[in-house]
Amino acid sequence: MTRRLFPLFAATLALAVFAPTAPAASPVEAKADEIVAYRAVKWQSSHFEDADKAATHAKTLKKLGCEVKTGAHGGHTDVSHRCPEWREIALATHEKAHEWEEWLKANGFETRHAH
Repeated sequence: MTRRLFPLFAATLALAVFAPTAPAASPVEAKADEIVAYRAVKWQSSHFEDADKAATHAKTLKKLGCEVKTGAHGGHTDVSHRCPEWREIALATHEKAHEWEEWLKANGFETRHAH
């Protein structure tokens, strides 16, 4: 498993706008011991009626290191992503780790979170 820890400062900016569905993060979390590993080997897609939410979702996925494709048609936007290699996110608390794990799973990721 490739281990990639990265600071969440850039992701925090993207996630602040996307707060209703993505857990909030802070730069302090990059120093944390709670680790959630994630990957999405196959392409996953989400459907958005709101172009701004689609753009924010795509930006968040890119900050997490995913390949992202977007396509607008028929009055909506599809955001597709994949992340075939394992990546990791470091979080400040166990609660935050579970919030992120839930968000990742809801968006088609496979996750690992050791207790």
